[in-house]
Amino acid sequence: QYVIGIGTYTSALAVAGTTPPGAYSIVTESWDGSSFTEVADVNTSRFGAAGTGVSNTSALIFAGQTPSGPNLASTESWNGSSWTEVGDLNAVRQDGGGFGTQTSSLAFGGYASTRIDNTESWNGSTWTEVSDLNEAKYKLSENGAGADSTSGICAGGDAPGGDTANTESWNGSSWTEVNNMNTVRDNLAACGTQVSALAFGGETGPSTIVGLTEDWNGVSWAEVADTSQSAGRRGSAGTNSNALAIGGRTATANISATEEWSGSSIITKVLTD
Repeated sequence: QYVIGIGTYTSALAVAGTTPPGAYSIVTESWDGSSFTEVADVNTSRFGAAGTGVSNTSALIFAGQTPSGPNLASTESWNGSSWTEVGDLNAVRQDGGGFGTQTSSLAFGGYASTRIDNTESWNGSTWTEVSDLNEAKYKLSENGAGADSTSGICAGGDAPGGDTANTESWNGSSWTEVNNMNTVRDNLAACGTQVSALAFGGETGPSTIVGLTEDWNGVSWAEVADTSQSAGRRGSAGTNSNALAIGGRTATANISATEEWSGSSIITKVLTD
């Protein structure tokens, strides 16, 4: 659970997270469109991190929580064979969101002793604080939905008033509230772009985990086919027409299953644990 999903339907990474009975992971696995292969570990084990990237050869992960407890500002960059520590975020956090590429990313929201609305932009070497979210929240769409640091959306999460269905759109300089999802939830996954995205899974209450999938057309959300397994805390990769749901947690256990979205339905892939 809490795995970071990065990349596309045929070229993705599954990074870090937690494994039973709650151990923090440093493992990275690379997806080639049909199977996962374990590759080089991250430098710092963490869960509740966010990640961005366009393939299994170019990626960025940032923030999260360490086994000893502190939230992280740490950022690591992936070149296809190894992880390298690069510039830290200005604000530590866990369970925030992110979208973009290895050289142009946005980090937003999260938790650091309280919910935060902080947003930071990555230019390939440093993070810069930019305009805040309209609502402080965490456990939001962790992999976000956006092509780079100039456009994307943030959906759902745990806000001061409780779980939310709010959606915010980023135009490169500020966040604007747009139409809500149909279902309030946190710990959901998302992928795609500012005008064409997919959100799936998550938790609608302390013990209520869903497989609900919603499609975003740039204006509104529409409910589409559910994932095969109701799960939250999943990794995601791809677009709203071809996507992956990676790992996660059901109501009773962590899962290693990966599901593929074909634009209208979910297919469960049989993978190694």
